[in-house]
Order: sequence, then structure tokens, then C-alpha cells
Amino acid sequence: MEKSAITYADFAEFERRQRGIERHLLAAFLGGLLVGLLGMLTAGLGPGWFGHVYDPYAYLALALAVGATASGFGWALLTTFLAAVSTLVAAMGGSALRGKADFDVIGGSAAGLNWMLALLVGIGLLAYVTRRSDRWGDYAAGVIGAAVLADIVDRATPGFIGNERSFWPLPAVVIGAVAVVTVIALRRSTGARVRALACAVVLAGLFAAGLAASLGGWITIAV
Repeated sequence: MEKSAITYADFAEFERRQRGIERHLLAAFLGGLLVGLLGMLTAGLGPGWFGHVYDPYAYLALALAVGATASGFGWALLTTFLAAVSTLVAAMGGSALRGKADFDVIGGSAAGLNWMLALLVGIGLLAYVTRRSDRWGDYAAGVIGAAVLADIVDRATPGFIGNERSFWPLPAVVIGAVAVVTVIALRRSTGARVRALACAVVLAGLFAAGLAASLGGWITIAV
């Protein structure tokens, strides 16, 4: 009887886990559809900065949420990729409804689209790693924050790759503050938060230094 009870408990736990994975897959898919469709249907309807904030930060937030709630590293990879692809499909569908069928609706170009998909999957995997309580979790949170801060610097710097005037200063400052708060929220202790923030600042600072060197003509960055 005791062996049967243990077997039944194990089976019930396995079934509960499988149902959780199924719900997570469905949520990732539907979340991607919703975010992508809303992004296209609201494009150009609000102030100029709204579109620059929605793309890519709404997509990054979705990848972060999906990756952080996955039940395993492999599932984080699968569900984040599923969310990213469903976002793209929904965005293309929304663009077609507006009479502008285009494969470059996210990222601005074919290369930008590929980079965005890779970035979303990478953010999702890093988000899963942040669930660790060791320094790897701290560094993963720091890299997430650094990626957002580097993107802000890129988009707000005049004369560089992603310069967008309506993005600076208020939207950039708000997104930067949200990125810092997110890094802090992903960690549980003061020491972990300090390490994560230090990692984010150092990596973002290195990117900004490279950007300044490029603009100054000291190094050449292919655009």
C-alpha cells in the first residue's frame, strides 16, 4: 500500500508538471500573438515615441516573462522562440490588415528581424538563468539590463545606428529606469543586486565607450 501511494503521488506530480508546461506553451503563443497584433494595430496612432518604446521593449518584456517562468532551460528556449515567432506572425498579419504586408515589420529590415529574433530568444534564456541563486544568476540579470541600456544608448545617440529623436530624453530615461528596477527585482539579496547592477553598468559602459570611439573616428564599426 505504501509503495502504491508513493507511485500515485509521483504520477500526480508528473501530470501536474506536464499540464503546467502545456499551459506555459499556450500562454507564450497567445502572448506573442497579442503583443505582435497590438503593436501593428496601434502603430502610428499615438505620439511618435510610443512606437519606439513598444518596439522592441514590449517584445523584450514578453521574452523576459516567458523565459523567467519556464520549467527548464530547454523549455525556456522553446517557449521563447514560440513567443517570438508568434509575435512576428501576428505583426505581419496586423500589417497586412492595414494594407502594408511586409516581412520587415519588426526590426526595420531583414537583418534587423533576424537580430531581434536572436535577441528575444537570448533574453528568454538569460531570464531563465536569473532563477539561479548563485552569481551566474546575478550575471544573467546584469546582461539583460546591459542589453536594454546599450540599446537605449544606441537609439539616443545622434548620428549612430538607431538614432531616433522622439525617443530622447523622456522615453529613454523612463525605459532606463525600468531596466534598472527590473535588474533589482530579478535578484533576491542586496549583494546579488549590487553584482547584477555592476555587471549591467560595466557592460553598458563598454558599449558606450565603443560607440564614442566610433563617432570619434578612433575605431570603425560596420553599419
